[in-house]
Amino acid sequence: MRVMLAAIVGLTFLASPAFANQCPALMTKIDTAMATATVDDATKAQVMALYESGKAAHEGGDHAKAETDLGEALKLLGM
Repeated sequence: MRVMLAAIVGLTFLASPAFANQCPALMTKIDTAMATATVDDATKAQVMALYESGKAAHEGGDHAKAETDLGEALKLLGM
């Protein structure tokens, strides 16, 4: 039982950096999409607010919130 618990904990720590790497990729997608976005200014403002919130969450270590915010921003851009 201890071995299994140790394996699960170890895998969790190994997986955390993988999630952290997804945030910058999402931010890059948003940057690229904003360059050619045809949405109105209000939507662009919402996208940028979500982008900044996601970036702050990523830098603070809350990658789940970062992915949620960045994902919402991509949805607003139609991606």
